[in-house]
Amino acid sequence: MKATPRFSRQTLVVLRELARGVGVWQHGYSLAQLTGLKSGSLYPILMRLADRGLAEAEWEPAQPSGRPRRHQYRITAEGLAVVRATAAEPTPQDQRRASTWEPIGDRE
Repeated sequence: MKATPRFSRQTLVVLRELARGVGVWQHGYSLAQLTGLKSGSLYPILMRLADRGLAEAEWEPAQPSGRPRRHQYRITAEGLAVVRATAAEPTPQDQRRASTWEPIGDRE
């Protein structure tokens, strides 16, 4: 039986963010903003996900005016399966939300 690979919390955050836009190409900069990860953490994660077939990476198809082409990323079916399999594991964002949660009625 094949062992289920373990992923860091940061990797799960990236996979889950990619899964929100299934089939949609996303740029690293927008993923950094959405996940809160710094580029030094985010881009190695994206490269590993692409190497493992959990995400696709490609260059933008056309050269935009005034800036270089960027890499864009999207989740694969295998990556989506990993997200579904690890859905019960909390991410740092989930933990942060849980620690700051308060019922609406208790606010002043």
